[in-house]
Amino acid sequence: MVRPGEIVVTAEQVRALIDAQFPEWSELPIAAQPLTGTDNALFRLGDSLTARLPRAPWAVDQVATDATWLPRLAPHLPVPVPVPIGLGQPGGDYPWPWTIVPWLDGHNPEAGQDLVDLAVDLAGFVRAMIAIDPMDGPVKEGIQRGVPLAQRDELTRRSIAALGDRIDRRAVTAAWDEAMAADEWPGPPVWLHGDLLGGNLLVDRGRLTGVIDFGALGRGDPAVETRPGWSLFDARARAAYREALGFDEATWVRGWAWMLSGSLYWLADLWDLISEDDRADTIRSIDHIVRHRHD
Repeated sequence: MVRPGEIVVTAEQVRALIDAQFPEWSELPIAAQPLTGTDNALFRLGDSLTARLPRAPWAVDQVATDATWLPRLAPHLPVPVPVPIGLGQPGGDYPWPWTIVPWLDGHNPEAGQDLVDLAVDLAGFVRAMIAIDPMDGPVKEGIQRGVPLAQRDELTRRSIAALGDRIDRRAVTAAWDEAMAADEWPGPPVWLHGDLLGGNLLVDRGRLTGVIDFGALGRGDPAVETRPGWSLFDARARAAYREALGFDEATWVRGWAWMLSGSLYWLADLWDLISEDDRADTIRSIDHIVRHRHD
């Protein structure tokens, strides 16, 4: 599905940009990578570099964010992250700034595998992010992941109403009411990755080797970092993740509530645009969170 505003980026465009702006790498082969995310097109340059080009206007700000903050965060993190080593400019028929980053080895984890070791490693990454000095980094606002959960209340209830009988509205509403009663994050906003999906994690032999795609980077409530517990891990790995994170009960509640809110909004907003399989998968995810939130 191509959303309004998205563009298609080709290897020919990348070749022209490299030749014009980074001639020292003009001899490197270019290979387009599968589109595992929605915001950026990735092209491998030779063996050790990646060109990363925004595909839509809402992804463009990440270029400056990555260039500003990842060099400052990376020394404090336990695994490599894609610190930009080249900042490209618009050129030819490509309209936005872009970056060249190191190629990070590893593959994405898959649900159904034994991910307990990964869960523990990832919890260490999250705790390392939380411990980094704020450095006046950007604070989440509006309804972005990481703001106080109450700021999602109106949107979430509107999504529940819009979905009607397509979901178990009574059970979902009861779960959301429970989350709204949870205590807020009591401390100052902390550093968040904000989008710890399986596609943004790199592993080798079951251990975390890198974390990519910092498009949701900022400071806020760390409850959003529980997302892999519901999107990737099975019950055993989720329990290991929860223990290794060391979050209190209220933070864990806000965490599953963030997953619930995001799934409800996505489903209600895109119902007519997504496939029947995507609808069914999201409804199953919502039901899973509601039924297992106290496990």
